[in-house]
Amino acid sequence: MKFARFEYHGKIYNGMVEAEEINVIKGSFWNHFDLTDQKYPISEVSFLPAVIPTKIVCVGQNYRGHIEELGMPVPKEPIIFLKPPSCLIGHEHPIFYHREAERIDYEGELAIVIKNKMRNVNEIDVLNCVLGYSCFNDITERNMVGSNPLLLSIAKGFDTFGPFGPYIVTGLDPNHLMLKTYLNGELKQQDNTENCVFSIQQVLSYISRYMTLLPGDIVTTGTPKGIAPMQPGDTVEVEIEGIGRLRNSVQPDPESR
Repeated sequence: MKFARFEYHGKIYNGMVEAEEINVIKGSFWNHFDLTDQKYPISEVSFLPAVIPTKIVCVGQNYRGHIEELGMPVPKEPIIFLKPPSCLIGHEHPIFYHREAERIDYEGELAIVIKNKMRNVNEIDVLNCVLGYSCFNDITERNMVGSNPLLLSIAKGFDTFGPFGPYIVTGLDPNHLMLKTYLNGELKQQDNTENCVFSIQQVLSYISRYMTLLPGDIVTTGTPKGIAPMQPGDTVEVEIEGIGRLRNSVQPDPESR
């Protein structure tokens, strides 16, 4: 199944994607829901972040190529940090180049959306707690991270620094998905999740040892090599096999004028 959250003529809906239409559902993605008679063309809706999480838990340095380009050692355990939910934007919504930013990078990633409450879940059972998978762009103010690693949450937490969507797709094997990131149509990142240091099961079980994951929470799984800066006027796209393509443009921060 393929789910989406969207706005149509000023109203917000949850829906299930069927061909070129979205069928509105009554209820939440992770509980019982019913299909309604309302259907809207995909071309006429505005996609919103597919869920509203209580938290976004991110994994850093999980692709070997990215670890090498950063010049870092391979971690022995997942490196975890948080992004605030206020950073989220949907497909085709603009990324604002914040007035205090000096260099903002794209980081295409696979996102996991949680279905069931998770606390101390072992690796064998974790996928039973997953609703599905989506595209994520972990936008980062690179110079801020380089000057002071303690500023990681700020560098990754600016408003609009969390493009997410457009869909949540169920029934995928998350450890064997091709991920690609494009900047202005040029391929910049390409890798398969099978090349991650830590599998999806390892990541989720590890996180659940320390914090409870709730329905609708998002876990991102790291970015491949090939990170680079963006400028106002650029368009960035994250494409993941079986999910689709998340596209956003970069625009000047309207509050900096």
